[in-house]
Amino acid sequence: MTTDRHFDSPEQAELFAIVEKVADEVLAPNAARYEDKSEFPREIVGTLGELGLMGLPFPEKWGGGGQSYTFYLQVLERLSYGWLAAAESVHLQVLACHGLIQFGKDPLREAYLPRMLQGELLGANCMSEAEAGSDLAAMTTEARPRDDGYAISGLKSWVSHGGVADVYNVYCRTGRAGVGGVSCFLVDASQAGVQHLAHISKMGVSALPTAQVGFDDVRVSAGRMIGGRNRGMLVAASVFDHGRLGISACAIGLAQAALDYACRYAKERRQFGNPIISYQGVSFMLADMATQIAAARALMLSVARLKDIGRPISTDAAKCKLFATDMAMRVTTDAVQVLGGYGYTQDYPVERWMREAKLLQIIEGTNQIQRVSIAQSL
Repeated sequence: MTTDRHFDSPEQAELFAIVEKVADEVLAPNAARYEDKSEFPREIVGTLGELGLMGLPFPEKWGGGGQSYTFYLQVLERLSYGWLAAAESVHLQVLACHGLIQFGKDPLREAYLPRMLQGELLGANCMSEAEAGSDLAAMTTEARPRDDGYAISGLKSWVSHGGVADVYNVYCRTGRAGVGGVSCFLVDASQAGVQHLAHISKMGVSALPTAQVGFDDVRVSAGRMIGGRNRGMLVAASVFDHGRLGISACAIGLAQAALDYACRYAKERRQFGNPIISYQGVSFMLADMATQIAAARALMLSVARLKDIGRPISTDAAKCKLFATDMAMRVTTDAVQVLGGYGYTQDYPVERWMREAKLLQIIEGTNQIQRVSIAQSL
């Protein structure tokens, strides 16, 4: 990977060099083994937390790295180049911390953030439900007033980190129907009534668990609420914006890995006496792949800079997620094509990367949802 990088300080350059080493020497060599076994790499993810990667974009006051989002996304991209599931785990942890950082109360922040930002405690967001899907206004999980707090009951689906997380951000109904009646609570996974249900088998990113999580009369204090009562969608909307940028970074790293692999193969594979990269049918395909990746990276960094100077990013983040993940699907599919029959076998990683790219078009809001959001802004 020879992407030109620009850093704000020597410290960023030094940390990025460490990230590259970990991605190449720890993540990439272990990816296929963990994916084949559908096993979550808790120890490896813990190492990424110990390096401070989960706290990079957050204030030092709470144990974060105090770095720009522009730098964090480049780190996330490089991790994804090595192994998407590991990068996704860091991304999920950042999102799990985001609401608490932005909207949480200080006692809750002090109790959880230092350990979450170091990866000691893993977090997850519980938003989607089987029937509601992307329509969060239709969620039925409910938090009913009880004594000095609430009792949460309901079933959440598609929970990434489900079953391995130590804490959950649970979005549930505390008021009227629609988005105006939703609140968010921080719930310990070990609490009575929290049920870790069936894991969902996926066509890719099998090492990153996705599961249903049930809540059966789970008691929480009012101090566990993140944001105001019936204001949970404000928390969710902010998480969505940053989630779309994170997924974009993961998509770009995955696509870059596929391009680099396809290029190496095309230089070595000979047909009719020449390396296949010498034929326009292959070289032009690789040229298009490289151009699409460069365009997605430029878009991502431009939106990250807007975020870093405090500008609104909702629509731009949607554009970025849409473009980057569609690009990753095209690039990984073309990488399979470059390898021909070998690309369709499990002896080469490109078929796994193609399956993984498909997930990125769906999570953090399907790309059809992104188009709805962009169209409404017009």
